[in-house]
Amino acid sequence: MATVTTTARLHFGFLDPSGKGSRPFGSFGLSLDRPRTRLSLRKAATTAVSGPEAGRAQRYLEAIAERCGVAQAYELRIEEAIPPHAGLGSGTQLALAVGTAFAVLAWIALNPAEIAEELGRGGRSGIGIATFALGGLVLDGGPAEKGLPPLISRLPFPEEWRVILIFDEKVVGLSGLDEISAFQTLPAFPDAETEELARRVQSSLAAVEDHDFAGFCDQVGALQAAMGAYFGALQGGMFVSQGVGEAIAWLRDQGLSGLGQSSWGPTGFAFVPSDAEGQALLAQLQERAGAGLRFELAQGRNDGAEIITH
Repeated sequence: MATVTTTARLHFGFLDPSGKGSRPFGSFGLSLDRPRTRLSLRKAATTAVSGPEAGRAQRYLEAIAERCGVAQAYELRIEEAIPPHAGLGSGTQLALAVGTAFAVLAWIALNPAEIAEELGRGGRSGIGIATFALGGLVLDGGPAEKGLPPLISRLPFPEEWRVILIFDEKVVGLSGLDEISAFQTLPAFPDAETEELARRVQSSLAAVEDHDFAGFCDQVGALQAAMGAYFGALQGGMFVSQGVGEAIAWLRDQGLSGLGQSSWGPTGFAFVPSDAEGQALLAQLQERAGAGLRFELAQGRNDGAEIITH
């Protein structure tokens, strides 16, 4: 049996969110310690898939086996799954977890990037592949002429910093064909603004190296403001979820600046400098929470996926 555990990631935004400029896309994000996807795969007489996201997982398993020319039945059990269409990279993490477990049992050497290519993941953003492999704070260079977006930078994230996650279980973000259509309708993003965002991302990376919490938060907040202004017409404003937006506004009133929405949302996030401050704000948020909102306190994860064979 092969058991793979992998975790969610935050997507802070793109250097060129239109993908139409001279430096298309370019993603910046962070591996988290939660929510997570955990699954186990073993050879079996007949294929059986159970647990959350079973349908999507079975499609990934069948696709990778077919592409590798392996005619073998499997039992795939999913114990936990990152919430789908929540802006946390659930599809890529599920695909890589299934593909990795398959490769281990089939004795086939496949790295995360190769699995992603086989299963059609990571064409626009490579941060989910990088966080699966390495964890940490990552920046990719956008789609390459041949292959997936290259990894430009990877840094360990300060262990003492925390991030409040805000979930709205009544709302889903764009995905699949709707996401593709949305990008096709967006106007080009000015190269000058891409250069400004690139400078901000570099400043945020330097802040993480220096353990400068305020500096990191200011730059992430500015990047999020640019993403909200650009994508707002497609999602009804800065946030796709009104409830998440209200929670973020309250956190901003408490003095936080490193906050926003991960990818297409609806999951919101806000960075805090310590576990104690995070727990205090979490308790207040839970008292104020509207229907459907849920909160967790997470931290950055500086390791890649966990792979165990039994």
